[in-house]
Amino acid sequence: MSSRPQPTRQQSDPGRSCHAAAVAVAGDPAEVAARFAAALARRGLDAARLWVDRVPASAAAARRAAELARPLPADGPPVRAVLLRHDGGADLVLVARRGPLTGRALGELAVEAAGAAPPVEAGCGDRPAGAVLEPVGRPEPTAGAAGDRTGTAAGTLVGESAGTVAGEDPGPEEDTAWRGGNPRADRSAAYAFAVPAGTDRLALTGAVGAVLARFGGVRRVRVGTLRDEEPAVVPVAVEGSLRDLAARPADPAPLPAPGPPEVVVGVLAADSPADTYLPSLTPPWPLTLTLRGTTVTCDFRTGVWSAEVVATVARYVTRVLDQLLADGERALADCDLFDDAERDRIAALGGAAVELPEPTGGIHDRVAGWARDTPDAPAVSYGDDRLTYAQLDARAGRIAAALRARGCGPDTRVGVCLERSVDLVAALLGVLRCGAAYVPIDPTYPAERIRYTVEDSRVSLLVGADGVEVDELLADDTGDVTGAPAVTVGPDDPAYVIYTSGSTGRPKGVQVPHRNVLALLAATRDDLGLGPADTWTMFHSSAFDFSVWEIWGCLLTGGHLVVVPHLVVRDPAEFHALLRAARVTVLNQTPSAFAQLVDADRRAADRLGLRLVVFGGEPLDAGMLTGWFDRYPEHECRTVNMFGITETTVHVTAQTIDRGLALAGTRSVGPPLPGWYVHVLDPAGRLLPPGAAGEIHVGGAGVADGYLHRDELTAQRFLPDPWRGGRMYRSGDRGRLLPDGRLEHLGRLDDQVKIRGYRIELDEIRQVLLDDPDVLAVAVTVDTGAEAADVRLHAYVVLADGAGPAADLRRRAARILPEHMVPATVTPLPALPLTANGKLDAARLPAPAARPLPAAREPADTVAGDSRAERMREIWERVLGAEVGPEDNFFDLGGNSLLALRLLRELRAQGLGEFTPRHLYVHPTVRALVGAGATER
Repeated sequence: MSSRPQPTRQQSDPGRSCHAAAVAVAGDPAEVAARFAAALARRGLDAARLWVDRVPASAAAARRAAELARPLPADGPPVRAVLLRHDGGADLVLVARRGPLTGRALGELAVEAAGAAPPVEAGCGDRPAGAVLEPVGRPEPTAGAAGDRTGTAAGTLVGESAGTVAGEDPGPEEDTAWRGGNPRADRSAAYAFAVPAGTDRLALTGAVGAVLARFGGVRRVRVGTLRDEEPAVVPVAVEGSLRDLAARPADPAPLPAPGPPEVVVGVLAADSPADTYLPSLTPPWPLTLTLRGTTVTCDFRTGVWSAEVVATVARYVTRVLDQLLADGERALADCDLFDDAERDRIAALGGAAVELPEPTGGIHDRVAGWARDTPDAPAVSYGDDRLTYAQLDARAGRIAAALRARGCGPDTRVGVCLERSVDLVAALLGVLRCGAAYVPIDPTYPAERIRYTVEDSRVSLLVGADGVEVDELLADDTGDVTGAPAVTVGPDDPAYVIYTSGSTGRPKGVQVPHRNVLALLAATRDDLGLGPADTWTMFHSSAFDFSVWEIWGCLLTGGHLVVVPHLVVRDPAEFHALLRAARVTVLNQTPSAFAQLVDADRRAADRLGLRLVVFGGEPLDAGMLTGWFDRYPEHECRTVNMFGITETTVHVTAQTIDRGLALAGTRSVGPPLPGWYVHVLDPAGRLLPPGAAGEIHVGGAGVADGYLHRDELTAQRFLPDPWRGGRMYRSGDRGRLLPDGRLEHLGRLDDQVKIRGYRIELDEIRQVLLDDPDVLAVAVTVDTGAEAADVRLHAYVVLADGAGPAADLRRRAARILPEHMVPATVTPLPALPLTANGKLDAARLPAPAARPLPAAREPADTVAGDSRAERMREIWERVLGAEVGPEDNFFDLGGNSLLALRLLRELRAQGLGEFTPRHLYVHPTVRALVGAGATER
């Protein structure tokens, strides 16, 4: 088969280079032919035939439209003339290539040929010299023929015709760009609307540019046009006025190429004396606006634009035109798209005004209620260690009393740095009962990060690590503590402070009150059917806010919480076995972790008993669920994708995913939860219309108190809401609201990334490296890869003279940063590549440096005479993308839990051993792992 590119509809369509005019005709065909020949001669054009056909009056309009839309063949004459005779008169239709005749010249040619006399019924008569009359057959309408496009006074969908995939219905989810189209059903359609008197092409271009800039959240847009009958673009800077726009000439530019076009909107003017004029038979741009008098016709491709969004754009263009024509000096950016009623409607679209029940007391009071109502029901378990609700409440009460005796209570914070266990949950509950807020700290974090969290949060006491142990608290003789707590805790008191990555180089603490957690459960309990019959897992670290949902979502609804051991979290096969053995019904997962579980489930003979899977922490590729639905149909196991932020109390929206949405690859995260709402705003903080992408702002019941000891940062991110009152959180996430109120999440606007569910500020990593006195400059990048396991952080550093090896920098970073934030590689450079503006030019960064072997060891050093070890070492190198020696630590070489699973799968497939993640964590070198396998054999 030839590899030569095939012409596409956009490339090969001759209608893009043709224009057409139509006029009512006076005189018989012979007279029209004579006038037409004379008009051609006066313009120095070659003689052309006048084709004549008689059509029924009922079909005259449709036939006229079809002739207007029928382009000239590439090797045909420069002009085609067709006279359509019918009982109501006659119409002359001229189609020509742009260039030899301008739009006005083509219209004048048509008017001259038509004559001024009223049309009369006549025979063909003799053929005059210079023009040839020929009968013409009835052509089939071509794609793009959408009726008479002279428009109507009000906005109207004039017509629609099939395009590249005629007749195909849109899929269940229109998941394309903000324009709202559907690439699976690309058709041509037209929409007409009225504009104010005095509108010209310049004003229309400026208004279109102002609307597009607001939709795209940018300050400059490119609008297509024709200059001297050739395609061009007009750069529209919204800071300027129409006068400024007039001073900027159009730039020559080719018509849009196939694929996502750079210019998606063009403006044409039908400046012609003809009754009807089409500047282009096939609209040159995905949305082409043609101005004629006070009517604009919008021709659009439905694969890029939906009729609903085109109608919305037309409404906004009209409103902006009113403002620009009233004030020629007005900046385009200052034009308002909405009237008061529409502004209120859009503000309300992102979540209904739902009044949640006013909470009383705190989180621990609800757990105590379950202890009274169902004292013997299982509350929390870790392996064989189990506590009923009565036992959990009693243990938490003793811990609370011991904490109060040590000075902990309201307006204090208690650090909790404990391994996974039932005592971890009891300690968190005990802190709440004593009136304090807990600060969860993952004991696997580096000592320096733990120390920083303790110092920054100013905890009154640390439980675990180097502080007091739970056993000591339980050993205190504090009397009877099974009743109500000695202090009163209200819903507005702080419940916890969770630390997230910070752009200044230091994590920041988010303080969340009891009220928010209680509201989260009130908003989700009934919809998700949460109750005492459910068994949940605590899969995530207590320092990750997903655990707030896991722990309190379970215990506030009377469920059984199964705490997952640290090593089981890292072994999908063991985790699958635990889910089945514990009969877990509610599972909460990041998509990265769930993908590993799905793989383990495929190999397992026994099905799980899950009824609900909740996704969070990172974007979900919904397509990954199609195989899951084969084994767990939607009516048996509900899957819900939830978008949320630590600062807005775990979850904000919820989208139930079915097979149709999974097949469509939906990016919807659903509508806001009851009591939560979202706004999508442009960079100036203005509401954007539905379908436009901007920054997500979250308001309502989940907004946190702010950042601990960071008043300035709190003021920057927690803003007053001018539309609903109260506060909203500026998320830094990009998204758009759909017309039905669902939210689509489109990634980040800044350098923040998500890795395995953790929110990471690249600037924090950069700052940690810059703190080394030998480091002069740093850049940090993310290599996303094809799978979650392939996501790698790479650092590039400029070192001072005499600095040590780059490997020392990574080891230092590993002492400060959590494992998921440590760069896989550190590459020294003589200087960072910069743009002309002095910014990092990431495109010019080289490939990350391969990790060098230690100087003390020869590259060939392996386990002597052991071919199995050599095969294993080769697999390690392939998985890690680095040279590996027998004593190199897998995790020091950039390995992570996801890469560990890939490594173990390959070792198993090559017959090198049935290893588990536990083996690799205990024996993290090739030599040690080979030895472990030999011992087990």
